[in-house]
Amino acid sequence: MTAPSPHLAIREDWLARHTEDAIDPALPIVDAHHHLWDHPKPRYLLDEVLADFRSGHNIVASVFVECRAMYRRGGDESHRSLGETEFANGMAAMAASGPDGTPRVCDGIVGHVDLSLGGAALGLLERHLAVSGGRLRGIRNITAWHEHPEVRTTPVLYRADLFDDPQFHAGLRHLTRLGLVFDSWQYHTQLGALARLAQAWPDTRIVVNHTGGPIGVGPYAPPNPAAFAEWRCGLRELAQRPNIFLKLGGLGMRVNGFDFHTRATPPSSQDLAEAWRPYVDEAITAFSPARCMFESNFPVDKGSYSYGVLWNAFKQLARHATPTQRADLFHGTAARVYGLTLPWA
Repeated sequence: MTAPSPHLAIREDWLARHTEDAIDPALPIVDAHHHLWDHPKPRYLLDEVLADFRSGHNIVASVFVECRAMYRRGGDESHRSLGETEFANGMAAMAASGPDGTPRVCDGIVGHVDLSLGGAALGLLERHLAVSGGRLRGIRNITAWHEHPEVRTTPVLYRADLFDDPQFHAGLRHLTRLGLVFDSWQYHTQLGALARLAQAWPDTRIVVNHTGGPIGVGPYAPPNPAAFAEWRCGLRELAQRPNIFLKLGGLGMRVNGFDFHTRATPPSSQDLAEAWRPYVDEAITAFSPARCMFESNFPVDKGSYSYGVLWNAFKQLARHATPTQRADLFHGTAARVYGLTLPWA
């Protein structure tokens, strides 16, 4: 069952009203989370992502994360996501054939296999590995669910009980044995269930998407100190599990409640940094830079701000970090977790 897309519209003319020069333009960056698609519109394929990557920052590589793009049209429904892994690998091959200095787009791929298939997930995982050109690094299963109708981030209605399903655990066992990462996208109200999952599977590397999914709409609309406290409590519980890593970003969606998209002009990097500082500071304190990585979540978040401004905001948020900590936040953690070889390594 699907509903109309809750994604914010991308307005290039609006985004062009505010531009900034890149801060510290030589700092190497691995964008730990972005998507590519031809639908929903507008298209965001290799030309579009490279245009963003070349906005002044030194993007050296990226991780593509599943978004139901380019699924195969026919055959067993559970096999159709193979088309997305093939597509992402094709985009990676095209970027790799470009001139020297071209960012390694989709250098790591996080695909989709329904792990609740249990034992049957093993064969599918192996097929995704086979068609990925050696780039498959993980699998994402989404369980972002809330009973309130305003709390939506995708047109797909996900299961609330995924992490408690014994069949899902059976599928996760195969993912772990293959050395793949599990990417999780859920709301902050579900962080307790994710913590229990991580405790049950201490050998599984788990990457939490989008700063843990703080909700800022419906019953959590600001000002709401209790909502922030609930998110913080859930995040601190997650941080006690050493097999969990955290992506910082993904806060430009309608569900987060910051409403940057409602302004007459786009937000500046200072605007973003001021709004996000309580979340980012708390997250880094809980997890440490060695377990955190910055992500763009483009083009989903492009409805709220431009790519260059986003990375300036991250650099402002990390301005007091040591050189080693900055390296972890901007490229080191992502490279270690997803097994990427950086150009200078």
